Amino acid sequence: MRPVSSEKAILLIERMNTLTFIVARSANKKQIKEAIETLYGVKVVSVRTLITRSGEKKAYVRLSDEYKASDVATKLGLL
Repeated sequence: MRPVSSEKAILLIERMNTLTFIVARSANKKQIKEAIETLYGVKVVSVRTLITRSGEKKAYVRLSDEYKASDVATKLGLL
């Protein structure tokens, strides 16, 4: 699992409290949610996934309102 630092990902962090990750293609939404919650100590509200054209799986992880995606992104070095 690795974070994405594109313009869209930064926009989602600021406006939607959502982090974007590239995850293992075999990972399901439940596994992604559990991994994010344990690694970063946050509460996840929803996980949306898609397969990119290059064959990678991208996950959009929305955090609960009590946590800020910008704080987690700063720890990851995205902001």
